Amino acid sequence: MVVVGIVLIGAVLMVGNLYLHLHTLPERMAHKSQKLQFEIVAVLGLLALFTHNHLFWVIGLFLAMVDLPDFGTPLRRIAGSVEKIAGVPPSDEAAAMASAEMKSEGTAHAVAAEGPDRAKAPAAKSEVPSHA
Repeated sequence: MVVVGIVLIGAVLMVGNLYLHLHTLPERMAHKSQKLQFEIVAVLGLLALFTHNHLFWVIGLFLAMVDLPDFGTPLRRIAGSVEKIAGVPPSDEAAAMASAEMKSEGTAHAVAAEGPDRAKAPAAKSEVPSHA
C-alpha cells in the first residue's frame, strides 16, 4: 500500500511538471522576441492558466510563433530626420537615442558624417535649394 502511494504521488508530480512545462511553451518561444510581444504572450498564458480557457493558450502560441515587425525604430529615425531638416532642436530623449546610435555605429563613422555638415557654406537667399 505504501509503495502504491509513493508511485501515485510521483506520477502526479511528473504529470503536473509536464503540464506546467507544456503550459509555458509559448512564453519560452516568445522570450527571444520583442519585449511587448513577450509580455502579451505571458499575459495570455496567465489568463489561460487561471481561466482554464485553452483559446488564450492557443492565441499565445500563435503569437509567439509570428515575428512582429519593428515599426518603432524606422518611425523614430524618420521623425528625427524631419526635425533635423526643419531645424527644430531635438528633444532630450531624441538626443540621447541619437548619441546611443552613434556610439553603436562607431565614433569614426559619426565624426566623418558630421564633418561635411559643419563645413558647408550657408546658401545665398536668392538660391533655391534643390532636391538632388
